[in-house]
Amino acid sequence: MDFSGKTLFITGGTGSFGKKFTKTVLESNPDVKKIIIYSRDEFKQFMMSNMPELKKYLPKIRFFIGDVRDKERLRLAMENVDYVIHAAALKQVPACEYNPFEAIKTNVLGAQNVIDVALESNVEKVVALSTDKASSPVNLYGATKLCSDKLFIAANGYRGDKRTKFSVVRYGNVAGSRGSVIPYFLNLVKEKAEYLPITDCSMTRFWLKLEEAVEMVINAFEVMQGGELFVKKIPSMRMPELAQAIAPDLPIREIGIRPGEKIHEQMISEEDAHHTMEFDRYYVIYPDTPWWHEHAKEMGGKPVAPRFSYNSGTNTWWLSVDDMKNLIKDLDID
Repeated sequence: MDFSGKTLFITGGTGSFGKKFTKTVLESNPDVKKIIIYSRDEFKQFMMSNMPELKKYLPKIRFFIGDVRDKERLRLAMENVDYVIHAAALKQVPACEYNPFEAIKTNVLGAQNVIDVALESNVEKVVALSTDKASSPVNLYGATKLCSDKLFIAANGYRGDKRTKFSVVRYGNVAGSRGSVIPYFLNLVKEKAEYLPITDCSMTRFWLKLEEAVEMVINAFEVMQGGELFVKKIPSMRMPELAQAIAPDLPIREIGIRPGEKIHEQMISEEDAHHTMEFDRYYVIYPDTPWWHEHAKEMGGKPVAPRFSYNSGTNTWWLSVDDMKNLIKDLDID
């Protein structure tokens, strides 16, 4: 994707994704106009501005303090922006359960603010980041992200003659990102823990590298018509095997499933199967609405089977212990 001469805007841009996306785009697009990092935490912005790998690109990076809850600030910050990546969210399941309306204000009302301001600012394309927890949600975080996904998709139906297009990218666990179980386990090993805690030994999870998440978003910008929900094909792994890959000599202790946690992740539900298409490296859930059917004809791909579900427990692509060991070796733990 050629971003030459373009201005990019990343909400929640100091997170793991934002930092990797910024580095990737600036390395591959020397003629990008600028990248605006929009987030609430001045210290995280300071830390990002001092990352050695970003130092030489600082003339093209802007750091704006702001919250997606604040529409007026978004209006000022999003002037003359071409592309928006919406990564800002409250993501910790327990925190969202204990502070439910705070999660709604950021993840739902904040999402609508981004949509409204993108339309007002005549942004060209918007890609919002989603999560497996938004498919058949069982916790408040997942429910707010499902609402967010639907808001971004529906925005294509009322944009009128504006050029702005909205799509969503959904993926599972990013290995090594902040909040991932991998750095948590590695830290336990470093602290000489006596065991690794696993909530349920039958649990499975999807895994992908941060670089793959960035690549997926860049690809979405390139192929999107507006209205797609992109789901990348990625491998699964059983949690006991993940523990074995990290610390083969440490015992595992099953501690019981936490509130709002699933045994298996799901990224496409059976209910979405009738409007999902398969491509070589990803699936696309398209809107089941008349205004998008013409786009669907242009996309290609093939329909998935009736009652298809993309689930980490029934996935056909699995990581071995050695695969995970090699993946962890390549991680830049955040």
